Amino acid sequence: MSTAPTQASLATVVANLLPYLRRYARALTGDQITGDKYAAITLEALLSDRTVFDEIEEPKVALFHAFHLIWASAGAPTGEDETGIAKRAQAHLRRLTQNTREALLLRTIEGFTLDDIAVIMAIDVDDVEHLLSVAQDEMSESVCGRVMVIEDEAIIALDLQGIVSDMGHKITGVATTRTQAQALFSQDTPDLILSDIQLADGSSGIDAVNDILKTNSDIPVIFITAFPERLLTGERPEPAFVITKPYSEEQVTSAVSQAMFFASTETLLA
Repeated sequence: MSTAPTQASLATVVANLLPYLRRYARALTGDQITGDKYAAITLEALLSDRTVFDEIEEPKVALFHAFHLIWASAGAPTGEDETGIAKRAQAHLRRLTQNTREALLLRTIEGFTLDDIAVIMAIDVDDVEHLLSVAQDEMSESVCGRVMVIEDEAIIALDLQGIVSDMGHKITGVATTRTQAQALFSQDTPDLILSDIQLADGSSGIDAVNDILKTNSDIPVIFITAFPERLLTGERPEPAFVITKPYSEEQVTSAVSQAMFFASTETLLA
């Protein structure tokens, strides 16, 4: 009889904490269905073994620790059904070093202390600090870039600006000709260039990029073109990233993210 009130009280506590666990699980997996699945598995595990609440005094910490035991054993999967900005955010998170995503979300979304996170993840506080530092560096490198667009079609240029801006990058400007590209680059040096091949005045995006790479060879370039065969001939150094028009948003976000991490591009000169 003495255990019934405790069980009832614990059930109430867990019920009150469940929305926070579901929020975290969804952020971690990138998908509501997948996140809820792992939250439900955690609750099922607690029904058969509640010792974690005897070992850890703070209920929320105990609940999240129980979740992490299951999460780690499952290999930390992520959802694939998210869309829009949320999907792009998850793409960034999934590229972080192992365990940094968990530490970052526990700290920034759920507001746990470093000590709490150490208990939840079963690691040392020093390890938590390291994971957070790495996560912040990687997110900064990935999300806070500066992108220059070389594109003469206004609608496409506007679309590219929207996609890139939603990813967290800053647009330095849009150039429609080789001459404008040189001028824009000299005014505001970007971290990445998105370029078409055929420009408004008949000039070449390839030439515009090569002008820039002569003095800044480490800037990554993504070519977006209806004529990929002009670049992928195998007869000369080729760009690492070529997207064919009509492109999808996923193609652009994937290429931009990868290019930001691997910031080196060959020139296209033979």
